[in-house]
Amino acid sequence: MTKPKVFVSRIIPEEGLAPIRAACEVEIWQDELPPPRDALLTAIEGCDGVLTLLTDKVDDEFLDRAGPQLKVVSNFAVGFDNVDVAACTKRGVAVGNTPGVLTETTADLAWTLLMAAARRITEGDRYVRDGKWKTWGPMLLMGPDVHGATLGIVGFGRIGQAMARRAKGFGMRVIYHDLQRASKAVEAEYDATYMTLDGLLPQADFVSLHVNLSPETKGLINAERLGWMKPTAILINTARGPVVDSMALVAALEAGTIAAAALDVTDPEPLPADHPLIGLDNCLVVPHIASASRVTRGKMASMAAANLLAGVRGKRLPTPVNPEIYG
Repeated sequence: MTKPKVFVSRIIPEEGLAPIRAACEVEIWQDELPPPRDALLTAIEGCDGVLTLLTDKVDDEFLDRAGPQLKVVSNFAVGFDNVDVAACTKRGVAVGNTPGVLTETTADLAWTLLMAAARRITEGDRYVRDGKWKTWGPMLLMGPDVHGATLGIVGFGRIGQAMARRAKGFGMRVIYHDLQRASKAVEAEYDATYMTLDGLLPQADFVSLHVNLSPETKGLINAERLGWMKPTAILINTARGPVVDSMALVAALEAGTIAAAALDVTDPEPLPADHPLIGLDNCLVVPHIASASRVTRGKMASMAAANLLAGVRGKRLPTPVNPEIYG
């Protein structure tokens, strides 16, 4: 019996690769960098399934090159803004993602960024390594307290709620904004108060972003809204880079409109080494590592493989993005 033909656009943990190798005729892109567009389009020709990353744009051109036999696109991510889901649905191509498994790990990283920015950890590390540490000083590298502060959460889904749970342990006041207000039971569980964005931003000592990228959220944090924030406030972004206007953020950090930012995601991504955000001491940037624990990435690989294998076998995906294709 002929094995289904699939393409995996990057090396993923063995928890995902092993079952794919066993069941499919598979080509795996071996480089650390994503496949260039031409190479990607060539590799997917004639495939029954493709396992993609956020760096791989799935659009009509992609679907045309893959061919009408393509059954599934399995995205190794919770987000799927790289996939034209409507175009896939129109052609009967199932789209899968890896929801749920990243929640706690992503919230851990967001909390790490919040703490590191507040207590100026990376600045302190550089200070020591640069040989500047001569004595204890009463004014050295002071930052805001986290305990008892006000945390503003923008996007109150699973990850936003996980942040609220962590905030309770620090005695923080939690306020949130979301397009859909949470139930009273959820608000009570996290002692969280709903606010409009223009109400939340002026009150929050820390603003943590947890929204999906959409036309409504692209550029959500722009120059005007940065101006609504406290000059002592810290912005944390573990959502998607384009949610924040990068150059407006540069201006706000340089002018002292806000105190600091801590970013796991950026626009563009990756940031060029000469980007002005990189040169700012009050901007902490890490390379999109929110889900980068060994356990979580292994679970993601297993979920992505399960979606891929179900799709090439003509079965319902365990976690479909477009379940409507099943009627």
